[in-house]
Amino acid sequence: MKKKRFTEEQIIGILREQEAGAKAVDLARKYAVSETTLYNWKAKFGGMTSPRPSA
Repeated sequence: MKKKRFTEEQIIGILREQEAGAKAVDLARKYAVSETTLYNWKAKFGGMTSPRPSA
């Protein structure tokens, strides 16, 4: 099985950058992924929040 490069928390963080106004092209270049990958992540993880650790 192929190892994943990004955890769910990292993906959600990247998507938040996109929601904040960063362009998909710039994010794709910054994180070395394709724009298609960003849109697929948005379809899969969009609207999710990263879990907060319980105190």
